[in-house]
Amino acid sequence: MTIRAVVWGENVHEQTNKVVSDIYPDGMHSAIADAISDDEVIATTATLQDAEHGLTEERLAETDVLLWWGHAAHGDVSDEVVERVADHVNAGMGLILLHSAHFAKIFKRLMGTPCNLTWREAGERERLWVTSRNHPIAAGLPDHFELENEEMYGEPFGVPEPLETVFISWFQGGEVFRSGLTYKRGAGNVFYFRPGHETYPTYHDANVQRVLQNAVRWAYNPAPRVAGVNDAPNVPVDQALEPIEERGARLHQDGEEGFR
Repeated sequence: MTIRAVVWGENVHEQTNKVVSDIYPDGMHSAIADAISDDEVIATTATLQDAEHGLTEERLAETDVLLWWGHAAHGDVSDEVVERVADHVNAGMGLILLHSAHFAKIFKRLMGTPCNLTWREAGERERLWVTSRNHPIAAGLPDHFELENEEMYGEPFGVPEPLETVFISWFQGGEVFRSGLTYKRGAGNVFYFRPGHETYPTYHDANVQRVLQNAVRWAYNPAPRVAGVNDAPNVPVDQALEPIEERGARLHQDGEEGFR
């Protein structure tokens, strides 16, 4: 089995903030790609600055799992690329949203909600509790682990009810947050994972890396990509699986394209 993963990063803070560039000299996207690469996972990177943000139709067609880190430049992401990514998720591509990607256009597009929360940047301790011990994303982890310095995210978190909550975070200031959530969108598996503020070495943490490694495998869908995910075809009377008699007036003619 070979899983083709693409790690997408804004690559903005790394260019403008020395603290971030010192922690991630080759960019957060490269650190994440290195963390998930092994004998089964081939991880490459793409950034906001690339043509079409590095997410062309051809690139996405060859991507099994896309990991997305964003923060400062959500608004700079092309709406056309967002729709392209959404189509591939609905068709079966896995998607992992990291940290501030809760406010990314693609997450809001797929959730259909504000995805808002409370926050505080104080470098406080975060304790992540595993709330679904048998979930594949939690494999090999202790019941809880800590990050000494992280940005706080707090409830309420304006997202739809997830399929499963894999992690809940407690912060030193007292807040809690649902920090590991799974969703299904079309044929695609979607996972949101909260830790990863750019000024802290979160992606160098072994437990965080284990979560990402597990999540890539969980999000991977080996089935062929579903075609025509936005199609809504008309099925003529004479093509019904069982014989039926047409009754009443019709607004549309057989063979018309699209949904009205």
